Amino acid sequence: MRFSFADNVTITVVSGKGGRGAVSFRREKYIPKGGPDGGKGGKGGDVIIKADNNTHLLRAFRTKKIFKAEDGHPGQSKNRTGKNGENLILKVPPGTVIFNETGDLIADLLAGESFLVCRGGKGGLGNSSFATSVRQRPTKYQEGEPGEKKTIKLMIKMLGDVGIVGFPNVGKSTFISKISDAKPEISDYRFTTINPHLGMVKHAEKEILFVDIPGIIEGAHSGKGLGLRFLSHIERSKLLLFMLDGTEDPVRQFSILSGELKKYGKDVFEKPKIIAINKIDCMETVKDYKDVFNLPVFHISALKGTNIDALLDFIAGII
Repeated sequence: MRFSFADNVTITVVSGKGGRGAVSFRREKYIPKGGPDGGKGGKGGDVIIKADNNTHLLRAFRTKKIFKAEDGHPGQSKNRTGKNGENLILKVPPGTVIFNETGDLIADLLAGESFLVCRGGKGGLGNSSFATSVRQRPTKYQEGEPGEKKTIKLMIKMLGDVGIVGFPNVGKSTFISKISDAKPEISDYRFTTINPHLGMVKHAEKEILFVDIPGIIEGAHSGKGLGLRFLSHIERSKLLLFMLDGTEDPVRQFSILSGELKKYGKDVFEKPKIIAINKIDCMETVKDYKDVFNLPVFHISALKGTNIDALLDFIAGII
Protein backbone atom coordinates (compact mmCIF):
# COMPACT_ATOMS: atom_id res chain seq x y z
CA MET A 1 0.00 0.00 0.00
CA ARG A 2 1.66 3.22 -1.07
CA PHE A 3 0.74 6.62 0.28
CA SER A 4 1.92 9.81 -1.35
CA PHE A 5 1.98 12.26 1.52
CA ALA A 6 1.22 15.86 2.34
CA ASP A 7 1.85 16.27 6.04
CA ASN A 8 0.76 19.89 6.42
CA VAL A 9 -1.30 22.37 4.43
CA THR A 10 -2.57 25.91 4.90
CA ILE A 11 -6.11 26.68 3.77
CA THR A 12 -8.74 29.39 4.09
CA VAL A 13 -12.21 28.45 5.32
CA VAL A 14 -15.31 30.64 5.12
CA SER A 15 -18.67 29.97 6.72
CA GLY A 16 -21.91 30.94 5.04
CA LYS A 17 -23.51 34.38 5.24
CA GLY A 18 -26.93 34.56 6.86
CA GLY A 19 -29.89 35.03 4.53
CA ARG A 20 -31.58 38.40 4.16
CA GLY A 21 -34.90 38.99 5.92
CA ALA A 22 -37.96 39.34 3.67
CA VAL A 23 -40.21 42.35 3.14
CA SER A 24 -43.69 41.06 2.46
CA PHE A 25 -47.36 41.84 3.24
CA ARG A 26 -50.29 39.52 3.50
CA ARG A 27 -52.31 39.35 0.30
CA GLU A 28 -55.41 37.36 1.11
CA LYS A 29 -59.00 37.63 0.01
CA TYR A 30 -61.13 39.72 2.32
CA ILE A 31 -58.01 41.10 4.04
CA PRO A 32 -57.27 44.16 1.92
CA LYS A 33 -54.87 45.66 4.39
CA GLY A 34 -52.92 42.64 5.48
CA GLY A 35 -50.05 43.14 7.85
CA PRO A 36 -46.34 42.45 7.32
CA ASP A 37 -45.39 38.80 7.04
CA GLY A 38 -41.77 38.80 5.89
CA GLY A 39 -39.83 35.94 7.50
CA LYS A 40 -36.27 35.66 8.77
CA GLY A 41 -33.36 34.64 6.60
CA GLY A 42 -31.77 31.24 7.08
CA LYS A 43 -28.54 30.72 9.00
CA GLY A 44 -25.33 30.38 7.02
CA GLY A 45 -23.61 27.00 6.95
CA ASP A 46 -20.86 26.17 9.43
CA VAL A 47 -17.41 24.86 8.48
CA ILE A 48 -16.64 21.69 10.42
CA ILE A 49 -13.46 19.62 10.32
CA LYS A 50 -13.93 15.93 11.08
CA ALA A 51 -11.38 13.19 11.66
CA ASP A 52 -12.46 10.29 9.45
CA ASN A 53 -11.05 6.76 9.65
CA ASN A 54 -11.37 6.35 5.89
CA THR A 55 -9.24 9.42 5.17
CA HIS A 56 -5.48 8.95 5.22
CA LEU A 57 -4.12 12.03 3.45
CA LEU A 58 -4.44 15.79 3.12
CA ARG A 59 -4.46 15.35 -0.65
CA ALA A 60 -7.82 17.11 -1.08
CA PHE A 61 -6.25 20.34 0.18
CA ARG A 62 -3.22 20.40 -2.13
CA THR A 63 -4.74 22.26 -5.06
CA LYS A 64 -7.90 23.85 -3.69
CA LYS A 65 -7.08 26.35 -0.97
CA ILE A 66 -10.38 28.11 -0.22
CA PHE A 67 -13.37 26.21 1.18
CA LYS A 68 -16.72 27.91 1.69
CA ALA A 69 -19.97 26.76 3.26
CA GLU A 70 -23.33 27.60 1.71
CA ASP A 71 -25.03 30.93 2.45
CA GLY A 72 -28.39 31.00 4.18
CA HIS A 73 -31.43 31.53 1.96
CA PRO A 74 -33.57 34.70 2.12
CA GLY A 75 -36.68 34.81 4.26
CA GLN A 76 -40.06 34.30 2.62
CA SER A 77 -43.59 35.56 2.88
CA LYS A 78 -46.10 34.17 5.37
CA ASN A 79 -43.40 34.45 8.06
CA ARG A 80 -41.47 31.53 6.61
CA THR A 81 -37.83 31.37 7.59
CA GLY A 82 -35.36 30.89 4.76
CA LYS A 83 -33.56 27.58 4.43
CA ASN A 84 -30.32 27.28 6.36
CA GLY A 85 -27.13 26.97 4.34
CA GLU A 86 -25.60 23.49 4.29
CA ASN A 87 -22.67 22.91 6.60
CA LEU A 88 -19.34 22.19 4.96
CA ILE A 89 -17.67 19.15 6.52
CA LEU A 90 -13.98 18.75 5.67
CA LYS A 91 -12.67 15.25 6.34
CA VAL A 92 -9.10 14.82 7.57
CA PRO A 93 -7.09 11.83 8.84
CA PRO A 94 -7.25 10.98 12.55
CA GLY A 95 -4.31 12.60 14.27
CA THR A 96 -4.72 15.92 12.46
CA VAL A 97 -3.97 19.02 14.51
CA ILE A 98 -5.26 22.49 13.60
CA PHE A 99 -3.43 25.77 14.13
CA ASN A 100 -4.80 29.30 13.72
CA GLU A 101 -3.13 32.18 11.88
CA THR A 102 -0.93 33.05 14.84
CA GLY A 103 0.31 29.48 15.19
CA ASP A 104 -1.76 28.57 18.26
CA LEU A 105 -3.09 25.03 18.50
CA ILE A 106 -6.89 25.13 18.38
CA ALA A 107 -7.82 21.47 17.89
CA ASP A 108 -6.31 17.99 18.05
CA LEU A 109 -8.60 15.47 16.41
CA LEU A 110 -8.76 11.76 17.08
CA ALA A 111 -10.94 9.38 15.06
CA GLY A 112 -14.58 10.44 14.96
CA GLU A 113 -13.99 13.83 16.58
CA SER A 114 -15.17 17.07 14.97
CA PHE A 115 -14.26 20.72 15.38
CA LEU A 116 -16.41 23.68 14.42
CA VAL A 117 -13.86 26.08 12.95
CA CYS A 118 -16.19 28.74 11.45
CA ARG A 119 -19.76 29.41 12.57
CA GLY A 120 -22.27 30.51 9.97
CA GLY A 121 -23.85 33.97 10.17
CA LYS A 122 -27.34 34.45 11.61
CA GLY A 123 -30.18 35.18 9.25
CA GLY A 124 -31.60 38.69 9.17
CA LEU A 125 -35.03 39.62 10.49
CA GLY A 126 -37.91 40.16 8.07
CA ASN A 127 -40.30 43.12 8.24
CA SER A 128 -42.82 41.21 10.37
CA SER A 129 -40.35 41.52 13.25
CA PHE A 130 -40.50 45.31 13.11
CA ALA A 131 -44.28 45.75 13.26
CA THR A 132 -45.64 47.83 16.15
CA SER A 133 -48.95 49.39 17.04
CA VAL A 134 -47.67 52.63 15.56
CA ARG A 135 -45.76 51.19 12.59
CA GLN A 136 -48.14 48.64 11.14
CA ARG A 137 -46.65 48.40 7.65
CA PRO A 138 -42.89 48.47 8.17
CA THR A 139 -40.55 47.98 5.23
CA LYS A 140 -37.53 47.53 7.44
CA TYR A 141 -35.54 44.30 7.28
CA GLN A 142 -32.04 43.05 8.13
CA GLU A 143 -29.29 41.68 6.00
CA GLY A 144 -27.91 38.41 7.28
CA GLU A 145 -24.75 38.41 9.36
CA PRO A 146 -21.54 37.69 7.44
CA GLY A 147 -19.83 34.37 7.87
CA GLU A 148 -16.42 33.93 9.49
CA LYS A 149 -13.23 33.71 7.45
CA LYS A 150 -10.13 32.06 8.86
CA THR A 151 -6.80 30.86 7.60
CA ILE A 152 -5.77 27.64 9.32
CA LYS A 153 -2.97 25.12 9.10
CA LEU A 154 -3.69 21.39 9.12
CA MET A 155 -0.91 19.04 10.16
CA ILE A 156 -0.93 15.28 10.55
CA LYS A 157 0.62 13.75 13.62
CA MET A 158 0.37 10.23 12.37
CA LEU A 159 -1.07 7.43 14.44
CA GLY A 160 1.32 4.74 13.26
CA ASP A 161 1.87 1.71 15.44
CA VAL A 162 5.64 1.62 14.88
CA GLY A 163 7.80 4.67 14.25
CA ILE A 164 11.09 3.77 12.52
CA VAL A 165 13.93 6.01 13.64
CA GLY A 166 17.39 6.08 12.12
CA PHE A 167 20.02 8.08 10.29
CA PRO A 168 19.74 8.62 6.53
CA ASN A 169 20.64 5.58 4.44
CA VAL A 170 20.44 2.99 7.19
CA GLY A 171 17.85 1.04 5.21
CA LYS A 172 14.51 2.25 6.58
CA SER A 173 12.97 2.73 3.14
CA THR A 174 14.29 -0.64 1.99
CA PHE A 175 12.76 -2.22 5.09
CA ILE A 176 9.38 -0.57 4.46
CA SER A 177 9.39 -1.71 0.83
CA LYS A 178 10.26 -5.26 1.88
CA ILE A 179 7.53 -5.69 4.49
CA SER A 180 4.72 -3.85 2.66
CA ASP A 181 3.60 -2.70 -0.76
CA ALA A 182 4.92 0.83 -0.17
CA LYS A 183 7.43 1.95 -2.80
CA PRO A 184 9.49 4.78 -1.32
CA GLU A 185 12.29 6.17 -3.47
CA ILE A 186 15.54 4.42 -2.54
CA SER A 187 19.00 5.71 -3.38
CA ASP A 188 22.43 6.12 -1.80
CA TYR A 189 22.38 9.84 -1.04
CA ARG A 190 21.23 11.59 2.11
CA PHE A 191 17.63 12.59 2.65
CA THR A 192 16.27 10.47 -0.20
CA THR A 193 13.10 10.22 1.86
CA ILE A 194 11.76 13.74 2.20
CA ASN A 195 8.27 12.70 3.29
CA PRO A 196 7.18 10.06 5.82
CA HIS A 197 6.05 6.82 4.21
CA LEU A 198 3.46 4.48 5.60
CA GLY A 199 3.64 0.73 5.31
CA MET A 200 0.66 -1.39 6.32
CA VAL A 201 1.76 -4.91 7.22
CA LYS A 202 -0.52 -7.87 7.84
CA HIS A 203 1.35 -10.27 10.10
CA ALA A 204 0.23 -12.84 12.66
CA GLU A 205 -3.41 -11.90 12.07
CA LYS A 206 -2.68 -8.28 12.91
CA GLU A 207 -2.48 -5.13 10.83
CA ILE A 208 0.53 -3.05 11.83
CA LEU A 209 1.12 0.45 10.50
CA PHE A 210 4.79 1.36 10.18
CA VAL A 211 5.85 5.00 9.79
CA ASP A 212 9.17 5.57 8.05
CA ILE A 213 10.42 8.86 9.50
CA PRO A 214 12.90 10.76 7.24
CA GLY A 215 16.51 10.54 8.40
CA ILE A 216 17.21 12.17 11.73
CA ILE A 217 20.65 13.70 12.20
CA GLU A 218 22.44 15.28 15.12
CA GLY A 219 20.70 18.57 15.88
CA ALA A 220 17.33 17.45 14.52
CA HIS A 221 15.55 18.50 17.74
CA SER A 222 16.40 22.13 16.93
CA GLY A 223 15.38 21.87 13.28
CA LYS A 224 18.66 20.82 11.68
CA GLY A 225 18.35 18.65 8.58
CA LEU A 226 14.70 17.69 8.21
CA GLY A 227 14.36 18.32 11.91
CA LEU A 228 11.21 19.19 13.77
CA ARG A 229 8.99 18.82 10.73
CA PHE A 230 9.06 15.05 11.06
CA LEU A 231 9.97 14.35 14.67
CA SER A 232 6.35 15.17 15.51
CA HIS A 233 5.20 12.12 13.54
CA ILE A 234 6.55 9.71 16.12
CA GLU A 235 4.80 11.35 19.06
CA ARG A 236 1.85 8.98 18.75
CA SER A 237 3.62 5.79 17.73
CA LYS A 238 3.12 2.94 20.15
CA LEU A 239 6.61 1.56 19.60
CA LEU A 240 9.94 2.94 18.40
CA LEU A 241 12.07 0.80 16.11
CA PHE A 242 15.66 2.05 16.01
CA MET A 243 17.17 1.08 12.67
CA LEU A 244 20.96 1.07 12.98
CA ASP A 245 23.62 0.50 10.33
CA GLY A 246 25.67 -2.52 11.35
CA THR A 247 28.56 -1.53 9.10
CA GLU A 248 29.07 1.66 11.10
CA ASP A 249 29.06 2.11 14.90
CA PRO A 250 25.59 1.11 16.16
CA VAL A 251 26.35 2.27 19.70
CA ARG A 252 27.23 5.78 18.55
CA GLN A 253 24.18 5.92 16.29
CA PHE A 254 21.85 4.90 19.10
CA SER A 255 23.45 7.42 21.46
CA ILE A 256 22.92 10.32 19.04
CA LEU A 257 19.38 9.29 18.11
CA SER A 258 18.44 8.82 21.77
CA GLY A 259 19.86 12.24 22.59
CA GLU A 260 17.80 13.91 19.87
CA LEU A 261 14.57 12.26 21.03
CA LYS A 262 15.26 13.20 24.66
CA LYS A 263 15.92 16.82 23.69
CA TYR A 264 12.78 16.88 21.57
CA GLY A 265 10.86 15.91 24.70
CA LYS A 266 7.13 15.15 24.89
CA ASP A 267 7.98 11.76 26.44
CA VAL A 268 8.85 10.36 23.01
CA PHE A 269 11.92 8.52 24.32
CA GLU A 270 9.86 6.87 27.07
CA LYS A 271 7.98 4.74 24.54
CA PRO A 272 8.80 1.02 24.25
CA LYS A 273 11.87 0.53 22.07
CA ILE A 274 13.49 -2.23 20.05
CA ILE A 275 16.61 -2.22 17.91
CA ALA A 276 17.18 -3.60 14.44
CA ILE A 277 20.81 -3.72 13.34
CA ASN A 278 20.62 -3.71 9.57
CA LYS A 279 22.99 -4.69 6.74
CA ILE A 280 24.28 -7.91 8.28
CA ASP A 281 24.74 -9.12 4.69
CA CYS A 282 27.61 -6.60 4.47
CA MET A 283 29.22 -7.48 7.83
CA GLU A 284 32.13 -9.89 8.19
CA THR A 285 31.17 -10.68 11.79
CA VAL A 286 27.88 -10.05 13.55
CA LYS A 287 28.31 -8.78 17.10
CA ASP A 288 25.61 -9.37 19.69
CA TYR A 289 24.67 -6.00 21.20
CA LYS A 290 21.91 -7.14 23.55
CA ASP A 291 23.97 -6.57 26.69
CA VAL A 292 25.13 -3.19 25.40
CA PHE A 293 21.69 -1.76 24.69
CA ASN A 294 19.67 -3.66 27.31
CA LEU A 295 16.85 -3.75 24.76
CA PRO A 296 15.51 -6.39 22.36
CA VAL A 297 17.97 -6.51 19.44
CA PHE A 298 17.41 -8.08 16.01
CA HIS A 299 20.10 -8.48 13.38
CA ILE A 300 18.53 -8.16 9.95
CA SER A 301 19.19 -7.57 6.30
CA ALA A 302 16.40 -5.42 4.87
CA LEU A 303 17.84 -5.97 1.40
CA LYS A 304 17.93 -9.77 1.65
CA GLY A 305 14.94 -10.15 3.99
CA THR A 306 17.03 -11.94 6.62
CA ASN A 307 15.40 -12.25 10.07
CA ILE A 308 12.59 -9.85 9.16
CA ASP A 309 9.88 -12.40 10.01
CA ALA A 310 11.35 -12.83 13.48
CA LEU A 311 11.33 -9.07 13.97
CA LEU A 312 7.70 -8.84 12.83
CA ASP A 313 6.71 -11.74 15.08
CA PHE A 314 8.12 -9.86 18.07
CA ILE A 315 6.42 -6.59 17.11
CA ALA A 316 3.06 -8.29 16.53
CA GLY A 317 3.34 -9.84 19.99
CA ILE A 318 3.58 -6.48 21.77
CA ILE A 319 1.44 -4.16 19.60
